[in-house]
Amino acid sequence: MAENRKPAEEGGRGAVLSLVKRFGPVSADALAGRLKLTSMAVRQHLQSLEHEGLVRYTEKKANGRGRPSKLWSTTSASDARFADAHSALASDLVFQMRKMFGERGLDRILKLRTAAQEKSYRAEMEPKRSLETRLKALARIRDREGYMAEVRRDPETGDLLLVENHCPVCAAARICTGLCREELALFERVLGRGVRVERLTHILVGAGRCTYRIREA
Repeated sequence: MAENRKPAEEGGRGAVLSLVKRFGPVSADALAGRLKLTSMAVRQHLQSLEHEGLVRYTEKKANGRGRPSKLWSTTSASDARFADAHSALASDLVFQMRKMFGERGLDRILKLRTAAQEKSYRAEMEPKRSLETRLKALARIRDREGYMAEVRRDPETGDLLLVENHCPVCAAARICTGLCREELALFERVLGRGVRVERLTHILVGAGRCTYRIREA
């Protein structure tokens, strides 16, 4: 059925939704430039997505005269259109593990999971390459896992940023904050000794994406 299709399966409309997820708040003109479509075509897609409750806009006042511009972002309702990693099952498993093993037992299970992830990630990363190259390899892994991950540069400081525009395990993370804690530890371990990872924005507290500043100590 159409309502179960992922963005990649919906043609232009799905491409617009995916880019709003990655880059929002973003204007229709900026989306048109990235997609090589007309602004009118993109606005039509945005209106359709807005009608479904998948995107919303805020208005930014123009400098001087002129109409305010619309900056588009995704809504929480759009999360179902992206990878969710079986969120209901994951949430239930976390609940049952906490009930059976307690907080200490759950924490131990999370650390075992992190160790397994670390081994898997290291198999695809070359430790002797530059930090930026290692970070791009990590972003490719996370993107494949459904996090819509990418590497950017902080426009003000030039620092490397790991940006995750979606959280496929968000439902489980809401009831088990240890998942986010272990995530930070995992990033620091696979990126190498002396690398500091700082979370700047967090989906769980209402941000549109999780952003991490990556620095060498």
